Amino acid sequence: MKPTRSHLAALCTAAVLGANALGAQAATQLMIVTPWPEGNFQVKTLNQFAEAVKQATDGEVELDIHSGGDLGLKGPELLSAVRDGIVQGADMLLTQQVGEAPLLGIESVPYLTRNADDAALLRDTAWPYYEAIAAEYNQKFLYTVPWPGQGVFTQAPVATVEDLQGVKLRTVDKNGTEFFKALGASPIQMPWGEVVPALASGAIDGVTTSTPSGVDGSFWEFTDYFNKLDWQLAPDVVSLNLDVWNSLTDEQQQTIESLAQEMEPEFQQISQDEDKRNAQILADHGIHISAPSDELSRQLTEAAQPQWQQFRESAGPQADELMTRYLEARDAK
Repeated sequence: MKPTRSHLAALCTAAVLGANALGAQAATQLMIVTPWPEGNFQVKTLNQFAEAVKQATDGEVELDIHSGGDLGLKGPELLSAVRDGIVQGADMLLTQQVGEAPLLGIESVPYLTRNADDAALLRDTAWPYYEAIAAEYNQKFLYTVPWPGQGVFTQAPVATVEDLQGVKLRTVDKNGTEFFKALGASPIQMPWGEVVPALASGAIDGVTTSTPSGVDGSFWEFTDYFNKLDWQLAPDVVSLNLDVWNSLTDEQQQTIESLAQEMEPEFQQISQDEDKRNAQILADHGIHISAPSDELSRQLTEAAQPQWQQFRESAGPQADELMTRYLEARDAK
C-alpha cells in the first residue's frame, strides 16, 4: 500500500520529536528520499554525504536515506513534498520541478549547454535564483550533482532526424517532451519508476536519459542503440525543509554547508567518471553507442532554438534575465 501524505508527514514528525525527546546527545535523524535505485551514482554520493555529515557532527545529525522511491513519492512531487514537510529532505531532479517553479527548468532547455563547462557556468549563474526559489518553497538547497549528458536509447539506430519520426520515447520533463515532439517523435513524459515496465510492455520504444540510467534499467534487454546527443546536462539537487534546517544549531548548519561546498566538486567529477564507466558497461552488453553527426547536430540545434525563446517568455519574469546573463558569460569565455 502506498503511504498517504499524512502518514509520511506523521512519520517524519515522529522521527524528529523522538530524537529531540531523548536529549541533546541523541541524533537528529532526517529522512531524505530519492527516486533513484540503490546502485545509482546519485544515491552513492548521497550516502557518502550522509556519512560525512554523521562523522562531522559527531553523530548529532544523521541523514536517513530512502532510495528507489520506496515511500511512494515520484520525482516531480518532491519539491512540494519537502516544502510541506511530507519528508524532511530530498535528492530531486531539478528540472522535474517545473510544474511548481518553471525557472528550475533552465538546465533542460535543449542545447543551451553543450558540455560540462557550459553546464557548470549555467549552474553558477542560476544558483542565486535557485536559492530564492528554495526559500519560497520553504527549503534549503545544499548542493547539486549533474547527470551526464542525455541521449536516446532506441531499438533502431538514430542517424538522422527522420529516424526519430513516430518513435515513442520516454522523456523526463516538459522541455524534453517539447523538443522531441518538434523532432517528430512521440514523446511520453513519465517518472523513472514507470520506465522499465513501459519498455517491457511495448508502451514505449525508447528512452531519453543518460548512461547511468541505461545501466540501472538494463536497457540492453529492450534496446540496441544509444546515440549520445548531449542535448541537456541537468542536475539533481539535495534539499532540506527550511523548518528542519532552522531547527539545527548554528554549528550544525555551518558544518553541513561546508561539507556540501567541499564535496560538490568531487561529486560532479564522479558524474563524469560514471558516464565513461557506464558507457563501457552498455557496450559490453551489446549496445551500439554513437555520437550525432555534424548534420544531425545542426538539425538538433536548429530544432532547439524556438524553445530558447519560449523559455524566456514562459518561465517567469526572471527567465529572460537569467538566460541573458548566462549567454553573455558563456560568450565572454
